Amino acid sequence: MIRATAAMTQALLHGAPDVLRRIGADAMIADAVEPAGPLIARHLGIPHVAAVTGLPLMREASIPPPFLGWRYRPGAWGRFRNRGGYAVSDALMRPITRVLDAARADWGLDRNGGSARLHVAQCPRGLDYPRAALPPGFLYGSPWRHAPGPDVDLPDDGRPLVFCSLGTLQGSRPALFATMAAACAAIGARAVIAHGGGLDPAGEAMLPGDPLVRAFWPQEAVMRRCAAAVLHCGFNSVLDALAAGLPIVALPIAFEQPATAARLARIGAARVLSPHGLTVRALAEALGDVVEIPACRAAAQGIAREIAAGGGARRAAITINAALANAP
Repeated sequence: MIRATAAMTQALLHGAPDVLRRIGADAMIADAVEPAGPLIARHLGIPHVAAVTGLPLMREASIPPPFLGWRYRPGAWGRFRNRGGYAVSDALMRPITRVLDAARADWGLDRNGGSARLHVAQCPRGLDYPRAALPPGFLYGSPWRHAPGPDVDLPDDGRPLVFCSLGTLQGSRPALFATMAAACAAIGARAVIAHGGGLDPAGEAMLPGDPLVRAFWPQEAVMRRCAAAVLHCGFNSVLDALAAGLPIVALPIAFEQPATAARLARIGAARVLSPHGLTVRALAEALGDVVEIPACRAAAQGIAREIAAGGGARRAAITINAALANAP
């Protein structure tokens, strides 16, 4: 993944400046996880805004590296541990660093400068770890979504519904979906499974517990009908679940998912389990906890209120336009 990311960054550094000159770009909005964005903007002499679509990635001594499911520990031990984690992360990221350093050398730029005029995040403040050194102009917010669609028509047989998803990249796990479906049935619930194309029709038919199964569901609408969610902790799915006030059983697999799960556990909105060797009994117990313990739902509903007041895409757009309108 790091090598593929380095290749993408190199392609952007090579091709994007000429494209942006040709279209007469006055400014840039760059995803915060793509390091080519700020460097290209600096090379072209145009302002840029960082779009923080997932967890905020800014490094702080008391914040664990992203992509690690470490608990927040602001004391000396936590900072010591985090320094070690960042050292390992920096070593792993050297293929990307070399690409960036080569571009800086070609363009005559040093490592200083080029900061974003504004950072606009989908992440609500209440979901992130406490931070003491955010850059100027950092805006926590809420999901950038269209207006909510109409409710989806789901059969109602009296059983509570549980939304189950592993996203679009990691859905080819039939055994894990079978465990989800069986665990929902074990607590008297019915799974609503979105497998992202990871199951064929025969695989769908073999799932236990009479689940409702599709490759994709209108996620926001379905979650409004559910009592809980079982998620791999992809950030967009987590935001949709929290916007619906759903407590979560988190099964983080890769990328920043363990870090998102750790934040959910910290605020009390989730139980976190490893997807490796997961049993029906363990998942059923965790599901029973998040459905039956009022504090879990209360924590999720607290973030739901913050999301509802966050302004979403409209607030983000207004704030970005204002920042760029005042750019020199």
